[in-house]
Amino acid sequence: MSAGYRLSIAGIALAGFWWLLSGGDPGSWLVGLPVLVFALWVPRRLGRATGPLPALLGLLRFLPFFIAESIRGGLDVARRILAPAPRVHPGLASYRTRLRGSGARLLFAYCVSLLPGTLAADLEQDRLRLHLLDAGVDPERGLHRLEQAVARVFRETLPPR
Repeated sequence: MSAGYRLSIAGIALAGFWWLLSGGDPGSWLVGLPVLVFALWVPRRLGRATGPLPALLGLLRFLPFFIAESIRGGLDVARRILAPAPRVHPGLASYRTRLRGSGARLLFAYCVSLLPGTLAADLEQDRLRLHLLDAGVDPERGLHRLEQAVARVFRETLPPR
């Protein structure tokens, strides 16, 4: 598959996703078009990810997980900040991912910020550095679930821990 063809497919997919997110509002393209161009330009500028491309069916199956975790993460932050005594005890943690492809690792790192109380601070090889809103809460379970969901997107089989 040629690079131009892949770029066209990616552009159509991203445009469709934007159209869904914006409810088809034509005025949203004032923001959506520059974002779309930027989203297509960045990967070309940064270089290619190694490993398999994501499976379309895998991405479609990932979407409900993505939406649910986005809502859970947003509610968690809102509860922490709006509480009479904010529950914020920041800290750092490290997580070693079992994902092999760099594309899978990047998607994993980007999506970690959806999980309640976590933010990806750095990704180097298989080691992800995390910023935690509450260092007393163990993010391991959520990270395992996310890692498995991303593995399915890229058709990877995770080795045992």
